[in-house]
Amino acid sequence: QPLQIDETAGSREGIRVLRLSGPLTLQNVFGFQSKVRADSSRALILDFTAVPLADSAGIGALVGAYVSRQKDGRTLGLVGVNQRILHALEVTRVENFFKFFGTVAEAEQAA
Repeated sequence: QPLQIDETAGSREGIRVLRLSGPLTLQNVFGFQSKVRADSSRALILDFTAVPLADSAGIGALVGAYVSRQKDGRTLGLVGVNQRILHALEVTRVENFFKFFGTVAEAEQAA
C-alpha cells in the first residue's frame, strides 16, 4: 500500500501540515524523507491519523526528522498517532523526542 502525503499550510505563518495516509515503511520512506527535508517551516505538523503502522525504517525517518529540525531550532509535532505506532516508539525508546497531539488544531495552537 502506498503512502500518500498531502501538504498544506497551517493556520498561521511558519506552520506546515503533512497529512499522511498509508503505512510508513521501508518501501515508501524515501518520499517521506524528501518531503520533510524540503520543508523549511518553523513548525512542521505530521498528521498520522490515517497511518496504520510504521516499521523500523519509518521510525528511523521520524527520528531523523526530529534531529534535523531540532538542530535548526524548528519544531515537529505528531497528530493522531495510534497505539501500534506509539508502542513502536516506546520500544525503541524515542517517544520522548516527540510532542503528541490529538488534533491538528491542538498542534497548531502549541506551535
